[in-house]
Amino acid sequence: MNRWMSHVDARYQQLATALSALGPLALLLFRVWVALAFWRAGVVKFSDPTGTLYLFNNEYRVPLLSGNVAAFLGTWIELIAPWFLLLGLGGRLAAVFLFIYNVIAVVSYPDLWPHGFWAGLIGSDFDDHKIWAMMLLAIIAWGSGALSIDRLIAWVWSSAIRGTRARPAESVH
Repeated sequence: MNRWMSHVDARYQQLATALSALGPLALLLFRVWVALAFWRAGVVKFSDPTGTLYLFNNEYRVPLLSGNVAAFLGTWIELIAPWFLLLGLGGRLAAVFLFIYNVIAVVSYPDLWPHGFWAGLIGSDFDDHKIWAMMLLAIIAWGSGALSIDRLIAWVWSSAIRGTRARPAESVH
């Protein structure tokens, strides 16, 4: 029995190791999915400034900001921040930023939660926003992944540091 359990454990460890290679791809797909969602919303806002101003002044209830300021910021946040997330450049910071932005968007637009905020939080209201939040939390927790500019910068940085340490001291003559 012990030998059989060791065999099962070894196979499980091999499978887990093989499947862990999916992590960077999953993080990349999360970044692409969320970035496209926010960027498309920004494009819609940018292409219809009059409609955007109407929504922010009459429908959305963004805390602490006037409708015009919220419309301007919301449009440009959705046009710029997704690129940082998509490329994985400052990925965790971009994910935190978009996570907070996502929460503000949900809180500011009561039509997303027709059954009440708390009922909608558990129910099926604002499902897209909940999915984006979970994907952003994964990026916050694990970073942008191996398929990102963050990882490339880390690799270049560590190579430069190793290269500096590996050089012998120059003699002065």
